[in-house]
Amino acid sequence: METRVMNALTDGQITTDTELPADKSRIRWTWLDVHLDNAASSLDALVELTSGLKLDPLAVRDAAEEWDLPKVDDFGHHLVIVLHGLEHQQVRTYEVDCFLTNRALVTVHSQRSPSIDALWEELVRIPGLSAGGADELLARLADVLTRRLLLVVEAFDEQYLDMIERALNADEKLLEDLTAVRSDLATIKRVVNPQRETLDVLRSSGSNVISSAGRRRFADVFDVASRTTAGLDAARTALAETLDAYRGAEARQATDVTKVLTVYAAIMLPLSLIAGFFGMNFTNLPWMNKPWGWGVVTGIMAFIAVLSLGVFVALGWIQRPSGRKAGRTLGKGLIEAARAPVQVVGAMYEISTMPLRREDSEHHNNGGRS
Repeated sequence: METRVMNALTDGQITTDTELPADKSRIRWTWLDVHLDNAASSLDALVELTSGLKLDPLAVRDAAEEWDLPKVDDFGHHLVIVLHGLEHQQVRTYEVDCFLTNRALVTVHSQRSPSIDALWEELVRIPGLSAGGADELLARLADVLTRRLLLVVEAFDEQYLDMIERALNADEKLLEDLTAVRSDLATIKRVVNPQRETLDVLRSSGSNVISSAGRRRFADVFDVASRTTAGLDAARTALAETLDAYRGAEARQATDVTKVLTVYAAIMLPLSLIAGFFGMNFTNLPWMNKPWGWGVVTGIMAFIAVLSLGVFVALGWIQRPSGRKAGRTLGKGLIEAARAPVQVVGAMYEISTMPLRREDSEHHNNGGRS
C-alpha cells in the first residue's frame, strides 16, 4: 500500500508528507491518497490509517474489497462518494472511493490514477488552486475525472466523418472498428449515468460537509457529466446511422457486381446466338462456301457488341469507377482518448475568485443555482 498526504495551510501554502500530521491548527484541509497494491493485505493497514477520522468501517472495507458504480452514502459527519475515471492507454474505467469530512479528503484506489496524479501535481505547482475546503477539493477531483470520460466522446466526434466516409465506400474492415468503438462507448456509458446522478445528489446535498461553494463546483461538474451523457447518446445514434450507411454501400456494391455480370451476359447473348446459328451442321447456311463469309459474320458480331456497349453507356449502366478509398482511422477504437493527457481546466482556477451568492429558499424555488 502506497500513501501520500497533502496539507493546505491557512496561509495558502501546500505541504506534503508521508503520514497524517499531528498538529492540525494551521491546516485548512488534508488530502490522504491511498493506492492499494493488494486489497486483502492492505485492508488492516487502511483501517488503522483512517481510524482517526472515524470513518464507517464497512465503507472502508468496501473501498478495499468491493467494486461499486458511482454513488453517494451520507454518514452524517462524513460522506462516502464513489467516482470513476478513465485509465491510461486503454478505454477502461477504474474506481476511486472518496471519504469526505469537514477538513479531510481520503481517496482510495487500486491502480494508478492519471487524474489524481495530475491534480496532485497542479496543487503542488500552483498552491492557489487549493482555495476552499475539502469539499471543493473533491469537486476539483470529480471535475478532472469526469472530463477524462468526456474525452471519449470528443475522440468519437473527431473521427466520425472519416468513419462515415469509410462506410460509404463499404470498407470491409469497418465492422471490426465499429465493434471496437461500440465496446468503448458502452464501457464509458455504464459509469457515466451513475456518476451524473451522484453529482446531481452532491450539487443539491444538504449535508453540512458540503459548503455553498462546494455545491456550486459540483453543479459545474454535473454539467460536464450531462454533456458526456448526451454525447454518448448521440454517438450511439451515429453508430447506428454509420452501420446503415455501410449496409447500403455494401448492397450498392453487390448491385454493381450484378449489373456488370448482367451487362456481360446481355452482350454475349446475341453473339452466342450468331455463333450457334452458323455452327449448325447444315451445308446450305448463308456464306458457308464464301471465302469472305467468316469476315462478314465476325463484323456483324463486333458491330452488335459495340452497339450494345454504346446503349448501356447511354443508359448510365456502365460508369468509370472513382477509385476513392477511405483510410483506416478507427482500427483501435477510441484509445486516443485514453492516451490524451489529463487537463486541469482554467475554470477550476477562476471560480474561486468569483463572488458567491447566498442560497435562499426563493432562489431554489425558481430553479436557479447558487
